[in-house]
Amino acid sequence: MDPNAEHGVEPLDEDWSRLLAVVAHPDDLEYGAASAVARWTAAGKWVGYLVVTHGEAGMADTVPREAREIRRAEQVASAAVVGVRDVWFLDHPDGLVEYGPALRRDITRVVRRTAPDRLLTATERLTFGARQLNQPDHRAVALATLDAAKDAANRWIFPELAADEGLEPHAGVRAVLTMGSGAPTHGVDVTDWLDAGARSLRCHARYLASLGRPFDPAVFLRDMTAAGGLAMGVPHAVLLERFDTASV
Repeated sequence: MDPNAEHGVEPLDEDWSRLLAVVAHPDDLEYGAASAVARWTAAGKWVGYLVVTHGEAGMADTVPREAREIRRAEQVASAAVVGVRDVWFLDHPDGLVEYGPALRRDITRVVRRTAPDRLLTATERLTFGARQLNQPDHRAVALATLDAAKDAANRWIFPELAADEGLEPHAGVRAVLTMGSGAPTHGVDVTDWLDAGARSLRCHARYLASLGRPFDPAVFLRDMTAAGGLAMGVPHAVLLERFDTASV
């Protein structure tokens, strides 16, 4: 038995080489997961980011056409801090992302193109943790990502991706990981990667300033990952729920 099992979650296996993170908005990954990404890229793993919107509706003091460019640039800079060089953006409308075939196809396209063995997204649940209401874009993207893990492997789902774009099926996604779940199953020890995570979050400076309230990325991440660490039996951890593709 794993010695961490008594704490409620198991260490996430790291017997994989490629992970595609799929999220709704710039900054979604920086509230904890980027610290895990820093650990993974330092170990030589490839991580890519697919961001479904440009976060253009997220800054109350900035019109969407300007916010779009600000948030795109901040996400690219933030990703680079934790060793991610490949960042793609889709063009779904911020705040109005719709779950359905179009979104599934867009995500499946990038899964086939990048051939990851793991996917990472936000939780599909109604809440973050036990009580904080999850945003609808997060839920839509999460459900579509869970489906894309299987869609990418099925030749007869979105056959035009192969016929028109040369993107053959990819059956290599073995698990989908979700962050923010109220029922985490696994954890990643990020004790040595908190500084990288905080620097990554600070790259979203214009966005964070637009929120109009004090916010210290280092304090936020330290407190959040300390709570995760208690569940894993380490000082600081990011908690994830793992779905094996056989059950997705």
